[in-house]
Amino acid sequence: MSHMIRSLVRISRSLHSVPRNSSPRMGGNPIENAKKIAAYKAVDEYVQNNTAIGIGSGSTVVYAVQRLAERVKEEGLSVICVPTSFQARQLVLDSHLTLGDLETHPQLDCAIDGADEVDENLNLIKGGGGCMLQEKIVACCAKRLIIIADYTKISQRLGEHYKKGIPIEVVPMAYVPIQRRIENRYGGIVKIRMAVAKAGPVITDNGNFILDWKFPQDVTCLNKTNNEISLIPGVIETGLFLNMAEKAFFGMPDGSVMELKSSKV
Repeated sequence: MSHMIRSLVRISRSLHSVPRNSSPRMGGNPIENAKKIAAYKAVDEYVQNNTAIGIGSGSTVVYAVQRLAERVKEEGLSVICVPTSFQARQLVLDSHLTLGDLETHPQLDCAIDGADEVDENLNLIKGGGGCMLQEKIVACCAKRLIIIADYTKISQRLGEHYKKGIPIEVVPMAYVPIQRRIENRYGGIVKIRMAVAKAGPVITDNGNFILDWKFPQDVTCLNKTNNEISLIPGVIETGLFLNMAEKAFFGMPDGSVMELKSSKV
């Protein structure tokens, strides 16, 4: 990890502690603490009054919604929240925040979301929770995409630490041809994601299946590969978010927050 952080220093990285007036209470789980401090700092820095915000999905976003609800109550902020999944929608409603959608707010001021892995160029793998299609739609409608994560999500290159593969949402009838085509052309292993609490495959919020592609490390041009896979009939979307994020906040084990900013901003 120390080698990784030294590498990130060379590409626009800064280290900050969470401001004292917004420091979340820490529990005993270091990973949860890291998620929380990253989420709090991102919400404090990027959420402003009279804005529309995309709310991502996943365990780290829970803390972002928690902090947002605190700020709305304490500061009287007027914020519209556009969720990326059923889970995110329930978080917004349970926190008594104002719910919106892309029909009434087609352009968002920012989107705050988590990631399964983030490389040194702010490319992401997302979709471990199965929500990447709606997450990518919301992210593309936002002026800036802000990522919040704990320190275990940092990698020099995608696939280094996240071993479950790149999620690919597909039309159910096409999953076998797509599976075979990806394996034959690019190598690796493609498996349909099976549900845990039900028999059969995972079904997304959009009624589709998810394939997880454990891609070989010699696939170096992910942008080209992603574009080609996206054009396969039956592929709805992939979990590769390339050149989309503006900034990432990583909660660190020592209670600080590491910030990684895109060089294109």
